[in-house]
Formats: sequence, C-alpha cells, structure tokens
Amino acid sequence: MQLIPVIDLMHGQVVRARGGQRALYRPMQSQLCAGSAPLVVARALLAHCRTETLYLADLDALTGGAPQQAVLASLLAALPRLQLWLDAGFASAADARQLRDALGADGDRLVPVFGSESLRSAQALDACFGPAGAWQAQGILSLDRRGTELLDAAGCWQSPGRWPQRLIVMTLERVGSGAGPNLDTLRWVRERAPQALLAGAGGLRDEADLQAAAAAGADAWLVASALHDGRLAPRGGHRTSSGPGEG
Repeated sequence: MQLIPVIDLMHGQVVRARGGQRALYRPMQSQLCAGSAPLVVARALLAHCRTETLYLADLDALTGGAPQQAVLASLLAALPRLQLWLDAGFASAADARQLRDALGADGDRLVPVFGSESLRSAQALDACFGPAGAWQAQGILSLDRRGTELLDAAGCWQSPGRWPQRLIVMTLERVGSGAGPNLDTLRWVRERAPQALLAGAGGLRDEADLQAAAAAGADAWLVASALHDGRLAPRGGHRTSSGPGEG
C-alpha cells in the first residue's frame, strides 16, 4: 500500500481538512514541520512517506476562484522530481490542458485529477476519458461523494466504461475526520474496475486502516491528518518518483 501525501491549499497556505467542510479549514499545524508554507509542508510529507508523488487540492480553484498557479510553479521548480497530482476543479479537458501549458516545461509533471464534483457534463467526461479522450492515458478520475450523495453532474459513477486506469474514491465527509475509511464504497468501485489502480481518500487513522483498505481493494491511500498527527510511521525503503502504476 502506497501512501500519497496530501496538501489542501487555500489562499497560498496549507490548511487542515475538517470533515470536507472547506469553510472550516484552518492553517496547518503539524508534528512534521513548523508553519503552513506549501514548500515546507510538501518537503516534510514527501520525506515522511518516502515518495515523490504529492496530491494537491487547490481549494481556491475548487470553490470557483483561479488556480494558484504561482504556488504550483514554485513547488514544481523547487522539487524537480515531484509528480503533482492536482485537483483544481477542472470542469473540462481543456481546463487542465490550459493550466498545464501555462506552467511550461514543469507542467509535464502535473497529473490532472478530474473530480466528479467538478466535471460539468457527460460530454466533458467523454472528452477526458472516452475512447478518444485527451487524458485517458495521463489523467486520474476522482469519484466524489459526501455521505449518501454522489457528487456527479457528469454521471461518472454510473459510467465504468469511461473510467481511466487510475481512480480515486473520495469520501468527502470523512476527509480530516478520523472516522475510518469507507470500505464498502471502495469494494463497490473495485468490483467494477478490477484492473484499475485504485486510491482511496478520507478517514484514514492508522496502519490497521491501511491493512483493511488494502484488503478491500485499494492500491494507495491519500492521507494528510494521520501523517501530521504522527499516527503513521515514516515509510521505509527508497523514494520513487512514480505513483501507483507509473514508471
């Protein structure tokens, strides 16, 4: 099971998630580092997890603002091996391409995450991940839900034939909650995508949760709070620049 550390970025600083209620997020306080500067937090997380893959949720963009391009550019420039999985509220394939191009050569290390809460239509889903989709090989689809509600204007959850080879199961009300992972939803997705590289998100507390998630079908887990609180030990082994299924 690979850990993929997470940064929630709001107004240029790293904030701590609280049950997916973004209005309640506050600047990060961590056992791993001092302060909430994105580069400081990113370096601490990457070192702790022994990885070069980082997931970043751009909360400014996700709540209707502009992507925090300057911060993204600074992270990519300072961390030349970084593979940045980015959810910036992309509503279409073109949105992701525009941001990636704006970042220049470093943009090649940006892996766009298309959230079902953000994709605007079935046509947008198809343009990303259909047979001729622009991001079929490189992008990631995040299947987002909050409680019993599927956040899904584009019909992503019911279109496994359009799912790419990398998926995230995002249970928003469990993000930062310490409530444990949503294993039932993870199993449901795994049954419909047996060959996909599947990452879960939300609720992870400890190593026992990691083992349960692996048994339910997860290849990786997106995690922040359990790292900052010291509930997950540093990973061993060598760093890798590849996320699940890359390289």
